[in-house]
Amino acid sequence: MQAIAEYIGHSDLQPGDCLPPERELMAELSVGRSTIREVIRHWQALGVVESRRGSGTYLLRRISPETMHLPLAVDSGQNGLLQMLEVRRGLEVEASALAAVRSGAADLERIESKLLIMESVHREKGCAGPEDLAFHLSIYDASGNPIFNQLLSQMRESVQMLFGMSRVRVDFAARSFPVHRELFEAIAAKDPDAARSKTLSILAIVEEDIKDMIR
Repeated sequence: MQAIAEYIGHSDLQPGDCLPPERELMAELSVGRSTIREVIRHWQALGVVESRRGSGTYLLRRISPETMHLPLAVDSGQNGLLQMLEVRRGLEVEASALAAVRSGAADLERIESKLLIMESVHREKGCAGPEDLAFHLSIYDASGNPIFNQLLSQMRESVQMLFGMSRVRVDFAARSFPVHRELFEAIAAKDPDAARSKTLSILAIVEEDIKDMIR
């Protein structure tokens, strides 16, 4: 997969361009047809390429050696946000529980500082999308597992889109505002079960508001 990414990257193909034929890739990389097709199927699942019968395989997103771990392709509509939220729920709940178990004094100070900023902006503007995201990122950091932030980075575009919903509806997820402090208190109290519960409460409100906007 890396070799094919490098070859396509050096070819300077742009989104909309047709990929080289299988035979050319096989010859250049000294691999079999099944290997080429396996990589193409993987990229299709990621929404990176599209195969058109009788025409070839077309690039939908830029491929280079640096994009081996490509950002997830998430539908930009509300349904895509709900799908992303389902995945994020598992990450957020576990990260909060681990933060409750593992966080030290410096972690708690950082989380609370982000919370205070979020609360201040929310009181002033009625919403605090970027500050809300920063609060949750600080919990990811406190989990002690860097893979959580790596996974979130794969969803960064859709996560930012979710936190930007307040530009569409000012009161989006506003009901979850007080629960964020309760989540921090659960983490500070070293109570992983309460941290899980408060995280689920926040995400349930977000889900309800997304579904309400769809209706």
